[in-house]
Amino acid sequence: MSEIVELAEAVKVYKRGKEEVFALAGITFSIREGDFLAFVGPSGSGKTTLLNIIGCIDRLTRGRIKVCGEDLTYASDATLTRIRREKIGFVFQQFFLIPTLTALENVSLPGIFNRTPKRQERALELLALLGLEKKKDARPTQLSGGEMQRVAIARALINNPKIILADEPTGNLDSRNAHQVFELFQKLNEKGLTIIVVTHNLELAKMANRIIYLEDGRIKQ
Repeated sequence: MSEIVELAEAVKVYKRGKEEVFALAGITFSIREGDFLAFVGPSGSGKTTLLNIIGCIDRLTRGRIKVCGEDLTYASDATLTRIRREKIGFVFQQFFLIPTLTALENVSLPGIFNRTPKRQERALELLALLGLEKKKDARPTQLSGGEMQRVAIARALINNPKIILADEPTGNLDSRNAHQVFELFQKLNEKGLTIIVVTHNLELAKMANRIIYLEDGRIKQ
C-alpha cells in the first residue's frame, strides 16, 4: 500500500514570550495506508502537535507534509479545510457530544455540514456496527462513558474518512471500556481504515501494529 501521510524534517515552533519552543524538532517519517499507529511519549513530547499537523488543524513552521497524496506544505486554508472534512475523522478525549441531541442526531451532524448523501441511513449503519443500534434515541446523559465514546467514533466515520485521528480517546474511560475502544479500532483497521492514536497507555498502544515513541519533539528508537 502507498504512503497516506509523509513528513520530512517537520519542525513546529511556538513562541513563549521571547523564547522559541520546539514542539517538533525535525521529524521525518511516513505512515502507510491501512496502518494502525500509536504515538506514545510523555506530556509535552509533541504527540498532540503532530496529530494536529496531520489533521490539518495546524501548520508546520518548517519542513514538508503530504496527506492522502496531496502536498499540504503551502496549502491554502480552503484546501486544509477540504482535506479535514473529506479525508479525516477526529476522536477526542472529551466526547464533544451535543447534550440536547440523540445518539443518532449526534452521529449525523457532520454529514449535514458536508451534505453527505443518505446521512441518516449511514448513521444508523455505523451505530449498528458499533453495537449501539438500541441506543440511537438516547441522549448523552443516558449513555455510559464507553457508549459516548463509541458514538463519537461513529460520528468520526460518518463522512467515510481515509484516516481516523484519535487524541487520548480512552483518557476518560475505565480499563475495560478503554480496551473495548482499542478493539474497535482494530476492527476498523481490519476493514482498511488508517488509524492514528495518541495515548499515554503503553499496554493499549501495543494493540496497534506500529508504535512511534516521541520525546522532546523527536522520534526515539
